[in-house]
Amino acid sequence: MSQENKALFIIFGGTGDLAKRKLYPSLFRLFRKGNIREHFAVIGTARRQWSNDYFREVVAESVASLNPTKEDLDEFVSHFYYQAHNVDNTEEYQLLGQLADSLDQTYDLNGNRLFYLAMAPRFFGTISQHIKSENIMTEHGFNRLIIEKPFGTDYKTALQLNEEISASFKEEQIFRIDHYLGKEMIQNISAVRFGNNIFESLWNYKYIDNVQVTLAEAVGVEERGGYYDQSGALKDMLQNHILQVVALLAMEAPTVFSEEAIRAEKINALKSIRIYNEEEVKENFVRGQYSAGRLADTEFTSYNEEPGVDPNSQTETFLAGKFLIDNFRWAGVPFYVRTGKRMTEKGTRIHIVFKSTPINIFRDSNDLDSQLPENVLTIYIQPTEGFSLTLNGKEVGDGFNIDPVRLDYRHSQDNLYNSPEAYEKLILDCLKGDATNFTHWDEVANSWKIVDGIKETWEKETTPIPHYPAGSMGPECAFELLEKEGHKWIWEPDAWYKNQGLLD
Repeated sequence: MSQENKALFIIFGGTGDLAKRKLYPSLFRLFRKGNIREHFAVIGTARRQWSNDYFREVVAESVASLNPTKEDLDEFVSHFYYQAHNVDNTEEYQLLGQLADSLDQTYDLNGNRLFYLAMAPRFFGTISQHIKSENIMTEHGFNRLIIEKPFGTDYKTALQLNEEISASFKEEQIFRIDHYLGKEMIQNISAVRFGNNIFESLWNYKYIDNVQVTLAEAVGVEERGGYYDQSGALKDMLQNHILQVVALLAMEAPTVFSEEAIRAEKINALKSIRIYNEEEVKENFVRGQYSAGRLADTEFTSYNEEPGVDPNSQTETFLAGKFLIDNFRWAGVPFYVRTGKRMTEKGTRIHIVFKSTPINIFRDSNDLDSQLPENVLTIYIQPTEGFSLTLNGKEVGDGFNIDPVRLDYRHSQDNLYNSPEAYEKLILDCLKGDATNFTHWDEVANSWKIVDGIKETWEKETTPIPHYPAGSMGPECAFELLEKEGHKWIWEPDAWYKNQGLLD
């Protein structure tokens, strides 16, 4: 049984979709493993007038898919309490504080409190201010604040939001959650790099030709059309998930594997990413929006026909771009990134493309310029997890034709099923006070400085946004972006469908 952690969880937005889909199931997994057991309590707050009993029914329903025993379920939900709450009402914070103090004594929680803001960012400052002013923080335990993205809409709004929160909580008490950082293979990037000299010794401009990061989603915007139309792929994916992955790939080796050392190197990597002017943005970044399309037997509508989306919207559902990192390790190495909705397959993959050997000694005498296929290290993040390495070997038979072979390792389904879900892992990290896999303000600030130039350039754009058929891997300009530099996207799941006539 794991070591038990003592804490009171106060979840603002306790009736919301995030709480029901992610937070309550994650807490139950921690409960079942013994990370929390007897000495914990949860207060859910929201505007709705729910009773404790009804709240517990909702929690029980949210964890039903985890097949709890009746004994475990009854014990688990007995730790949940509900209080209707208006975030602008000071008196209701006082009632919340009284309930928190009572539960602290009932469950012997040592004053440890974790405040989870599962609400829109516009409420972050108000809630933080009242938590402090109404003395809901304790003096004898830890007080930690978890907040969800989006953290601002540009650097200016992010700075204002941070100043509001920082007036009540210290930086080391603020845990900005990015669920991508909780994924097993994202955390495995460091293990692959720093645990294997075969890679770390080659992890630089001398041996790496280019790096590719793809975060592809097969789904459209679904019920999030209203939110997504105000955000787009740039703010929804590039500013946080993608730049965090790039930082992990590009950072220098920390002197020790500690929260502070890793954070410092990630921040240095982000500071080294070149910030483009308007012309450079046009040269190095492209965008797109999905139109109606067909993949196999499934027909898809266009983005502009999705519920909640402006029919004339120019919001990007896809982007691709090239980052350059201005330091000695990565001089001249392009980091290509792409992400989008309604792409051929769901998948997050990283490809490290190594330079070919200087001379192909196996070349045909009639083709002296031929190059050997590149060695490629692939890190699979989702839905499968693992990695592969493509090497050149000899084709079986006469002659000396080169035949690329793939050394491949994927985690078994059993391992994937038993591995902690991202939110579960991050909540446990927060309980332990480990912010390694959370985002520091300096990372947020530098990410917005990089993204703001792209956003401002696109906002000035007067030509219609390029379209790509739903089910494809993006607009033509995304492929041309690499082709003009003699590169190509390594992952092409659409090729098979096109050959079979199953993709328009």
